[in-house]
Amino acid sequence: MNSAALAAKLLALADDEYILGHRDAEWTGHAPILEEDIAFANIAQDEIGHAVLWYNALKDLNGDDPDRLVFFRESSGWRNAQFVELPKGDWAFTMVRQYLFDAAELVRLAETVNSAHRAVAEVSEKIRPEEMYHYRHTSNWVKRLGLGTEESHRRMQAALDSLWPRALQLFAPLPNEDELIAAGIFPAPDKLRAAWEGATRSWLTDSGLTIPTITASAADREQHTEHLAALLAEMQEVARLEPPDVKW
Repeated sequence: MNSAALAAKLLALADDEYILGHRDAEWTGHAPILEEDIAFANIAQDEIGHAVLWYNALKDLNGDDPDRLVFFRESSGWRNAQFVELPKGDWAFTMVRQYLFDAAELVRLAETVNSAHRAVAEVSEKIRPEEMYHYRHTSNWVKRLGLGTEESHRRMQAALDSLWPRALQLFAPLPNEDELIAAGIFPAPDKLRAAWEGATRSWLTDSGLTIPTITASAADREQHTEHLAALLAEMQEVARLEPPDVKW
């Protein structure tokens, strides 16, 4: 097994979950209705909790400390997809992003619960039930807004046009990932993308939305927008007031 390739994959998974959880948490106190404020805050908390599980799996592999990774890493060292770091936008944007991400997670978790790597299988088994709830929740919002008013449909289509091409970055293979595939640790990205498109295209179409045509390839995970640096500056501010090795 290529430990460096596995470490890179675990870091990418953790970073995706953490940054998306942070973006979702920005809706706390601002969701459209009180019931949704509570529900989506729980989803944000789940995503950050899932990130912690992947960071801990990485720590067990190579000793990387999760707190240092989150609070003392510059934006250039993060390996999340641009898809999750974009500002939260309006409610339609957030729902489309969460739906596409949840669908991608479900097709991956369906495979990784049987991973040849024990930690990957155990984390996948733990988080899969929560992700199934996330998917049901956000898919209902997608249909509700897609088939709702003229305004809600317009916003949903605009969100999908922006996010669909970026979501493909979730399936971009990492360096040496083929070794993890050959070892039965992670499934092939092309297989996951095909399953994801099969699920999302039909649901989005049934929701009155049109899948945009892809004209450019997805960015790799070393490329970030200016939004990530701004997010990290806010998120890491308190931790960086003290030395990284401070004891409380």
